[in-house]
Amino acid sequence: MNAERTHHATGITGLDDVLCGGLSPHRLYLVEGVPGSGKTTLALQFLLEGVACGESTLYVTLSESADELHAVAKSHGWSLDAINIRELTPSEEGLRPEDQYTMFHPSEVELGETTRTILEEVTRIQPRRVVFDSLSELRLLAGNALRYRRQILALKQFFSGRKCTVLLLDDMTSTNHDLQVQSIAHGVVCLEQLNPDYGTERRRLRVVKYRGVQFRGGYHDYVIRRGGIQVFPRLVAHESRNRRIKERLASGLMELDHLLGGGIERGTSILITGAAGTGKSSLTAQFVHAAASRGEKSLMVIFDESANTLLGRSKELTIDLQPYVESGVVTITQVDPAELSPGEMVFKIREAVERDHISLVVIDSMNGYLNAMPGEHYLIIHLHELLTYLGQMDVATMLVSAHHGLIGSNMQAPIDVSYLADAVILMRYFEARGEVRQAISVVKKRGGAHERSIREFKMAEGRIQVGEPLRDFRGILTGVPVFEGGGGLMTSPRSSD
Repeated sequence: MNAERTHHATGITGLDDVLCGGLSPHRLYLVEGVPGSGKTTLALQFLLEGVACGESTLYVTLSESADELHAVAKSHGWSLDAINIRELTPSEEGLRPEDQYTMFHPSEVELGETTRTILEEVTRIQPRRVVFDSLSELRLLAGNALRYRRQILALKQFFSGRKCTVLLLDDMTSTNHDLQVQSIAHGVVCLEQLNPDYGTERRRLRVVKYRGVQFRGGYHDYVIRRGGIQVFPRLVAHESRNRRIKERLASGLMELDHLLGGGIERGTSILITGAAGTGKSSLTAQFVHAAASRGEKSLMVIFDESANTLLGRSKELTIDLQPYVESGVVTITQVDPAELSPGEMVFKIREAVERDHISLVVIDSMNGYLNAMPGEHYLIIHLHELLTYLGQMDVATMLVSAHHGLIGSNMQAPIDVSYLADAVILMRYFEARGEVRQAISVVKKRGGAHERSIREFKMAEGRIQVGEPLRDFRGILTGVPVFEGGGGLMTSPRSSD
């Protein structure tokens, strides 16, 4: 037998992180959630982890048959041969009229028989981990709240001296959700399943109580996939500290770097905002390409276009990212907001940063990120934690945000995150000499000097071009400029005719 451990691992790495190491041994815990939230899967992972540690385990099922449990395990590629399963579901003989109780209420007989069977099985097997599935059956057998509470207290007392860690599963199907077991249990984990108007269901968990342990509070997203439950602990930025590196990441375009005062600093966030088609995504690709050419790794999280479209469009501007993608220097992650929860997306970014030592992260776009969130106030909180974490990890972050509309002074982003960013690059359309042109400017940059002029921005002749400052125009940012000089615009075959 293995030496006693300070914590019992649950078999779910993310949940152990939330619980600050796992479950304290020899205690009784409650796992509650609606049907379909993953209680049985979590319980099986808990028992299989015990089997891997050489412990004896017992699964007492009052609602599901052993065949159903084996089917669940098979769907995840598991074998339950090493787990003792005690099935206490009613047999079909009990449905015959002659077997029905007449002199006594069923609860008076069935509860006693069920309890006696459970205790005999525990005494025989001497398990170190036990799962009861589910409490709704015991609640119905008890008949009233007083008898039910006494039954749970009796079970807790029985297991207290047997060095056994117990999970009680509750499917919360009772009309009135009582707090009887929550007050008795040493710890409570609540599983929730949300059903948005569009897209797949979202699941999240919360540790309601855990006596004597400073656990990670709040909601944590999780998914159920083949292989079991995967939990994505909520990001807490202040837990990650790194040595700040004073280094600028140049774009490779001299005029653009002049605008930014030499480039973007590591550990800062840059918001690129403007109307659709002004070149925001192409600008981020330019920074990624320049970083890759220096051997620095980048992660591009894209919502609004496919990876193939991004690679093809960038290549037309002499920004060929394909070789760097194939070598692993650049990672492109395409996100479907209807399928990926915010917690999982943040987890994937964090995993890539810490595993691959990423220098630059691009999120394109904030509009897609907003669609992945249940509400705007949640977006701000998530984004603040993410940007703080990336900053402390010396990662430069580029955020792309598309304005509603194309031209005009009343263009607005779906949500204002400019105050979170360390620098803001504004890209606008304007009209000049009968043509629709584009302009770029840096309207904000913390902690460093930058050029305050407005330059023309073009994607032509197979490359990105940034012109000289447009000093002969007034009102370019409004989209309706007034010409006050004799030049300033970049020439093209069409405009020079």
